[in-house]
This record gives sequence, C-alpha cells and structure tokens, in this order.
Amino acid sequence: MSQQGYVAAPPYSQSQPGIGGFSAGFGPPNSSLHYGHYGDPNSSYSAPQPGPGITPSTRMSSGHPASFQGPQLPPPTQQQVALPPGSQVPPPANNVNGLCAQPSLPPMARQDGIPGPVPPNPNLQQLSGQPPGPGYHPQQASYGPQMAGSQLSYPGAFPGGPAQLPGPQQKKLDPDSIPSPIQVIENDKASRGGQIYATNTRGQVPPLVTTDCIIQDQGHASPRYIRCTTYCFPSSSDMAKQARIPLAAVIQPFAIVPPNETPLYVVNHGETGPIRCNRCKAYMCPFMQFIEGGRRYQCGFCNCINDVPPFFFQHLDHIGRRVDHYERPELSLGSYEYVATLDYCRNNKPPKPPAYIFMIDVSYRNINSGLVKLICDELKTLLDKLPREEQEESSAIQVGFVTYNKVLHFFNVKSSLAQPQMMVVSDVGEVFVPLLDGFLVNFQESRSVVTNLLDQIPEMFADTNESETIFAPVIQAGVEALKAAECAGKLFIFHSSLPTAEAPGKLRNRDDKKLLNTDKEKTLFQPQANSYEALARDCVANGCCVNLFLFPNQYVDVASMGLVTMYTGGTLYKYNNFQLNADSPQFLSDLRKDIEKKTGFDAIMRVRTSTGFRATDFFGAIYMNNTTDVEMAAVDCDKAVTVEFKHDDKLNEDSGALIQCAVLYTSISGQRRLRIHNIGLNCSSQLADVYKTCETDALINFFAKSAFKAILSQPLKMVREILVNQTAHMLACYRKNCASPSAISQLILPDAMKVLPVYMNCLLKSCVLVGRPEIPTDERAYHRQLVMSMGVADTQLFLYPQLLPIHSLDLKSDTVPAAVRCSEERLSEGGAFLLANGLSMFLWLGVSTPPELIQGLFNVPSFAHISTEATSLPDLDNPFSKKLKSILEHIQSQKPYTMKLIIVKQREQPEVLFRQFLVEDKSIYGGASYVDFLCCVHKEICQLLS
Repeated sequence: MSQQGYVAAPPYSQSQPGIGGFSAGFGPPNSSLHYGHYGDPNSSYSAPQPGPGITPSTRMSSGHPASFQGPQLPPPTQQQVALPPGSQVPPPANNVNGLCAQPSLPPMARQDGIPGPVPPNPNLQQLSGQPPGPGYHPQQASYGPQMAGSQLSYPGAFPGGPAQLPGPQQKKLDPDSIPSPIQVIENDKASRGGQIYATNTRGQVPPLVTTDCIIQDQGHASPRYIRCTTYCFPSSSDMAKQARIPLAAVIQPFAIVPPNETPLYVVNHGETGPIRCNRCKAYMCPFMQFIEGGRRYQCGFCNCINDVPPFFFQHLDHIGRRVDHYERPELSLGSYEYVATLDYCRNNKPPKPPAYIFMIDVSYRNINSGLVKLICDELKTLLDKLPREEQEESSAIQVGFVTYNKVLHFFNVKSSLAQPQMMVVSDVGEVFVPLLDGFLVNFQESRSVVTNLLDQIPEMFADTNESETIFAPVIQAGVEALKAAECAGKLFIFHSSLPTAEAPGKLRNRDDKKLLNTDKEKTLFQPQANSYEALARDCVANGCCVNLFLFPNQYVDVASMGLVTMYTGGTLYKYNNFQLNADSPQFLSDLRKDIEKKTGFDAIMRVRTSTGFRATDFFGAIYMNNTTDVEMAAVDCDKAVTVEFKHDDKLNEDSGALIQCAVLYTSISGQRRLRIHNIGLNCSSQLADVYKTCETDALINFFAKSAFKAILSQPLKMVREILVNQTAHMLACYRKNCASPSAISQLILPDAMKVLPVYMNCLLKSCVLVGRPEIPTDERAYHRQLVMSMGVADTQLFLYPQLLPIHSLDLKSDTVPAAVRCSEERLSEGGAFLLANGLSMFLWLGVSTPPELIQGLFNVPSFAHISTEATSLPDLDNPFSKKLKSILEHIQSQKPYTMKLIIVKQREQPEVLFRQFLVEDKSIYGGASYVDFLCCVHKEICQLLS
C-alpha cells in the first residue's frame, strides 16, 4: 500500500533534454494529465506543470499514487545541464522543477484537475482542493557540483570542493522547492486550528503542537500529556528494525491545560484505594473489558481475568458496557487522578505539605552587584503567591531561609520572635541543621519576622569581602532540613561562582578547549566529582528538588553544578554577566513563574504496556534506581519524560498497543495522589501505516534527547554520524518499501516526515553537538540539560525558531502575521522581524525600516537613533507598540523560560549572534545549510539503496 509522498529529483540526475517521445512505453502518447487529490487537501506540495508542448501520461496502478513518469534516468554520477525557468526545451515530465508531489490516489478515486493537453503556462495553476499560498515554483532545481566526490562529514562545508566537471556551472537548488516547516505548520493550522479534537479513536494522529485547538478527552490522554513518534507501531520487531523509526512517547504528566478544557477529575475510592489488575498492577481504565454480567473484568494490558470488588459492581448494557460508564472518569476518560491510600505513602504515614527553602549566596560579588537585595526585596511580595489548591484560602507550603559563602547561616523565623535569629554552621564537612523549631514556617503566620529578615540580609553582609563559596554542603543542608521536617520540598539556590572553598563538592576550573573534537570531549559533560551523583541520590530519596539560579561571569562547571538539579526534576536558570538594570526583569520573571508553578512532589512514575512491547529507555530530568521506576523529587508542568519502547513479541493488530503512565506524587497541599494517563496506538504489518502516522516534532524530541544522553559516553563525531545515518535509513526504508517505483535519483520523502531533514540539521548544528572553541563549555552543558527535560512544543521551537515579519502587522485584526522560514533570504532591508526560540528573543531591524514604524516602537525619529542597549520596548500609547507588546507577551506566556529581548540592527556587530538562529543557512561554526544537508542525506539514501 503506497501513500502520499514527496518527490524531489535533483537535476544532477536529469536525463538530457530534447530526447523526445516522452510517453514512450507509458500509455497513449496524448493521454491527459490528471492531478489527483493529494489525500489531504492541505498538503503543501503542488505538482508543477510541464513546459509547453508536453503531454505526459499518468500511469495508474492499483493502490499506488499517480506518479509522473519520464524516461529512465541516468545514474546520479552524470552531471546535467540545468535549464533556467521558462526555457523552451521541455525537460522530462516528472522533473519539471526537480520536484513533484506524489498524489495519493486510491484505485477508483475521482480525479479532479486539468484534462487535455496542459496549456503553456509558465506559472503554476492552483490545484483544486488546495489552499492558495506559497506553493513551490517551477524552477530548475540543482544540487550544484559541490556534491561530486564529497564524503559524508558533518557538520561543515562538504569537503571535496567543486569537482572539475565539464559543462556550464549549475544553479543552486532553490530553497522554495524543498519542504518548508512553515508551510507544514500553516497547513495544519488551516485544517485543524480552532477546532475541537476529540480523543475517541485509537491511533489517531493529533494536530501539531503548533496548532491551537480545544482537546476533548474521550478515552485517550490528551496530546498535551502524551505525544508519540508514531501512532501506529510496527507489529513485529523485524519490521521495527527495518524501518528504524524510534517507537517512543513524550510524556508531560503535569502539562498545563488551558481554561477552556476540563481539568482532571479526582476519583476517591476511600480506604480501598484504586482498583488494579492483580497480575500486572495496571490501574482501572477504559482499556479494561467487563465480562460475566459485570462481575469480572479482563485487563487490557496482560489479559488477566479479575473479580470486580462488590462496591464497584455495576450491570452491563446491551453492548457489554457498564451502565455507569460515563459517570466514572476511570472508565470513560484517558486521564484522571486517584486519591492514594496510606499504602502509597512513605512509611505508611500521610505526607506533610512540601516546603520551599531559599538559599542565597552572600559572597562579595552578589552583595556588590545588588543581586542579594534584589532577591530579598522580591521575596517579600512573592511569598504571598506560593501555589495553593483552588479551594484553599492560603498556601500550605512552608518556607525557610539560608544564606552562605564559605559557611552556612540558618535563620529562626518563628512567629513568636520579635527579631529573626541567625545560627552559623562552619563545619561544612558534616552539615547538620542547628534548629528544628522555627526554621520552616508558614509565611502568613511569620510574615513580620520574615519581612524583617529579608530587610536585614543585604545590610548584614554589606561589608563582606568573602569571595569563596561552597555549594554541595548547601544542598546537603537543604536535604537535612527536609529530612528533619519529614516533608518533601524544593531548594531555590541563588549562586554565582565556581565553588572553590575547601568543602565537599569543591570544584576546579577544568575547562579545556584542547579536548574539543577528541575522544575525551565527553568528559566536559560529565560531573568532576562523584560526590554530586551521591548527593543527587540522597536528594531524590528524600523528595528534595533543587532549583538552581546561576549568575556566572566566567566558567562555573554547569555539568557538575547542574547535575543535582537534573536528577531531582529541578530547573536550571543561567544569567551570564548579570547586570542589575538589564537582566533583573528576566530573572525576576523566571523566579515568579517558577515559584507559582503547579508541581508534584516526591514523585515516582511507572509506564505499563500491553503484551508484546515494553518501555526500555527513559530520558528526562529524572533519576532511575532500577529499570522501571522513574523517580522525580519533583515534577512540574514543563517537564517531560521521553520513553522508548521495544518489542518483546509480535503485536496484535486488533488489540493495538496500549500504554498507561501512572505518577504517584504529593500535591502542594500535602495529599498523596495518583495521576493516570492512558493512550492506545494502532499496530500494523504494513510499513506504510507506520510512516503515515509519524509525528516529526515528537521524533525530533526523541532524537535530541537520545543524542544528548549519548554524548556522555560516545565521541561527538560518532553521535552526529549516527543521527545522519538514522535519518537516511528511515527515509531509504520508506523509499524502498512504500513509495511508487521511480528513478533512484529522486529524493522521495514520506508526507509525515518531509520536514524531518530540516529539524535534524538544526539538531546537528545545536551548540551541544558542535565542538568549537568559540562556544563556551558551560553554554553547551546548559543547553544539553534544558533539552533533556523539554516537551515536544519546546524542542520544536528551540530547534526551529519562530521568525515573524512584524512590519506586516495588521492592526485591525487580532491575528499574528504568519511566520517566515529561518533564513537570511527571508529578511528584507525595509522590514522588522521578531525571532524567538524559547530561550532567546531578537528584534531585527533592516537599515531601511520605515521611520513611522521606528517612531511607533522606539519613540525615536530614525534607524540611527535606535539604541541596542535596551532589553525591552518602551511603553508607548500607540496601536503598533501595543500590538507588538501583546505578541511578545503571548509568545512569552507559552514558554517556561523568560526570553530577554535583544535589539539587533542590520549590519551591526550583534547581528552575528542573531544569524546563528537562521537555522536554514550555513552556520558560522561550519554547520551545513538545509539545502546542503538534504543533498547529503539524499546521497546517503542512494548509497543505502544501491
């Protein structure tokens, strides 16, 4: 069974023009050219029209898409002369612009289109059933001679240089003729945006993460919670090995649900607790089948027959469904929560509400820069915003305060005290908590003492000249305090330098550029001292999550210092060369967001599957003691765990592949709960079904995480090669088994994966995988850590930034202008563009930006007057400024990190930094352009197929 594909035939494989007799052997010479429906009316590939005088034929074969056939093409080694657009010499019908879409036509499908000979129209006619929009223009595509004799070596310009080939110089492949991520995003928005997506069908592919829609849970978990790399698993492991498509799910168990969607229902069975299968321990869910009049049920995961507890019994209706099906969330919904019983609690005791401990580095630099005062002032108002359950008056979270440099200072802020009391712990080798009563308090009760303390801290250390700091003992102190209070919690640590003071976890500066591109480069991403791994283990065992705010002005060894944060489900924030005026808004916004986040504490996650496959690998901000339990000291709404599955038997096409993710956690009010997410996928023995239901955004999330995990143990060069190789393998397998027969020289991409190469190239160019001396090691370690816990929407934007032409804002409507592709070609001197990737945000201004736009945004008369020092736009009372501000706020509201705005003027120095984000272009660090990478992958595919 063939399916919709995408065909690109590079002209280096074109047959010589002027051979004549195009339809020889392919049906009658004058058969009319039909353009079939493209399976999906929003598919973005228009089949180009042949030039004047050609009437190619459409060869139909049962179950195959119509394929525009031309004569047999010579092998790809032969160099061809590229025809300029509009040339009179007709090229072969199937290569009009080097690209043609393969429409998906069922054998008896109605064929709309253009009957009769095609009129000699150089412009592309709009296909019926296809939205107008930037199609792919019939231009002669050419891969240029640089491929000749080149070796696969990524990243970088392709070595081998332009080979000395006879014939005229060819033109580059036209970027408009290769798949566009923007086009794919816009098409999905057009067809599925703003609609209701009901999760009532097993194996259906959800709208893209970039499409806004309303999700209705009707039996499978919302894609906000779980997205899969494919929604149809191959039925056998042999098939899976053949395709090499990773089978994975990206699970974001605490994802935020917008106000117009239903929050999770909480099921409470009292002392009996949740109902579970006796054999595999799966929780009651829509995949359980009730039998024998409702007295027993068969588990959908392991097929074990269980008795229904008497209190849960209910009669079945005429179709064998319980009559209370729709009244019970656990029978009718994909996601819901259970109240857990004491069996699910630590030491069988009900948990206490969690605590937040604020730990501030008060060494010379932090006092001097004004950072300590900034933090203390902010906490006075922020502590009123601690998270609470909807029905609660105030937050149940307790708070505590520690300051430190070379020693630790604990504060007693008991409500009965007139003044806070300080206790110093100078033995940092064996940290203990010097007070139990009065360290962790309820902020509302101790408000005056706490406010008093926050006023005093900056003054208390005003004259310090202590520049050395400790770090590991600070975390140890936090763990001990939570242990003593018998509760879980979060440490908020504000730290600025390499911890060089004599103490456990002391670090040296080991940053060494000589290790780049050697087998030892991987050590830069590993922690220096084993003590950090042991500390992380201790934190997880005690439900202690570590959030780290770093303010470095030089190397601080993020790989070591961030390790505990990574393993405990915490978040790492980094503000290089922090300047109070420029960087406070970004830091304070991050701090506010983080404190207010809905979080599950002391969590443990289990992923169960139906028979035939199982979860084998886990990637995320997690800790694993064994092969099945994913432990997270805390898990918040932005953290995602990517889970890989492998076959251990054949899968049954009728029963499909079922997945249940259960997270046991303590809520912010101190209640022990279970959050359950269920999803059902299809299974097929046809590779085409697997390719048809792939999701590129989830695939790239998986590839990023697996590559970033692999660099801890393998040389980077090898990791990059594996990625290129795997991309080529997946596409070659499709080409060989699913696409209609065509010349090997054509690049054919499955519709659901047509933009995989552009994302893969972005991943290969990310600073983590590029070892260059200009890129700081800490920056690479930081990015690696962030990506490891990202969900699908965040990796999508991080790898392929959003680029908006804001000079074309429509002030009359609420819409945001459509994004453009991330390439310098898309910028214009008279335009202003906003670029955001979830961590950085740029406003790029062309040298001829209209003065009225400059006046409206900056309140200055001309381009020359714009200051690039500003990190935010002035508040101005005009429609343009307000509209742009609302767009900035909207983009910001959807991302976990606050992006500092950087203003970039065309042809000025900071533009170099901005250009690194134009990911379709060649990178200044040697990464290939999208066009070049596509050639490189195509070459690999050809080698695999020959």
